[in-house]
Amino acid sequence: MSKNRMEYAARITALMDQGCIAEAIASINAHIRHHPQDDRLHYLLGNAYRRLGDWQHALESYAEAIELNPCSPALKAKEMAENILNYRCKELLNP
Repeated sequence: MSKNRMEYAARITALMDQGCIAEAIASINAHIRHHPQDDRLHYLLGNAYRRLGDWQHALESYAEAIELNPCSPALKAKEMAENILNYRCKELLNP
């Protein structure tokens, strides 16, 4: 990954850590318009949507990243998100 891409990812992650999720999403979407084949941008977008609790958009973004790069870290993130969404505590359902 280039130095510029690493710096951008760090800035986006810092925005999200500060709670500026909407700003991060807007920035990522602007970059995606210019670099639609950059799987890392789609992965970052998935992370931002996940932090908002927007699971559908997060999974869609992860899937796009995986389609562009089958070795993307989005593969693990998507798997973890699906595990969270599919979790059911049987003890709570059958008291």
